[in-house]
Amino acid sequence: MVPTDTPGVSSGKKENKMGQRTTDTREVIFDNVHISIRYRLGEGNDGFKIAMMTLDESRPGIGSAAVGIARAAMEVAAAYAKERVQFGKPIAAQQAIQFMLADMAIKVDAARLLCWHAAWLHDNGYRSPKESAIAKCFAGDIAMQVTTDAVQVLGGYGYMKEYPVEKYMRDAKLHQLYEGTNQIQRSVIARHLLG
Repeated sequence: MVPTDTPGVSSGKKENKMGQRTTDTREVIFDNVHISIRYRLGEGNDGFKIAMMTLDESRPGIGSAAVGIARAAMEVAAAYAKERVQFGKPIAAQQAIQFMLADMAIKVDAARLLCWHAAWLHDNGYRSPKESAIAKCFAGDIAMQVTTDAVQVLGGYGYMKEYPVEKYMRDAKLHQLYEGTNQIQRSVIARHLLG
């Protein structure tokens, strides 16, 4: 909301991140900045309320991004399992691999539906802090689990940059951290359950 050419506004160094390396993450610095009232959100003294409402709106989107990462990892793992031959047959014929892939599909679909539900509530005018927190938390955890399992299905190749699953695993981790860590999401959920 504040123009970047406002005197005193600058940005810090580009962060060297573990994942989501294609996004430019920098600290925004305000040094003795005078900001016009036209850039103020709300009427004053309600910034925290606005920030919390914004998180309720953004968390299903963050969850949806986590679902996309998990789904991509699952698809790579399934394709690899059909191609990789061990002991004369594709590893997809092994029940252990089949069960891993089935569990990935269950988790991805459940996370997607939770995100859709939270987004539907918002789109239809309902306040949904609990549902938004559930969607973001579950999808973030699922993305980490599914991408880790995808690396496992690919074995040593999963750890190599030749395949994208190692990147998906690094990218997934952030979804457990930003827009409030998943521990914070659990606090939000508990607060709404317990009143």
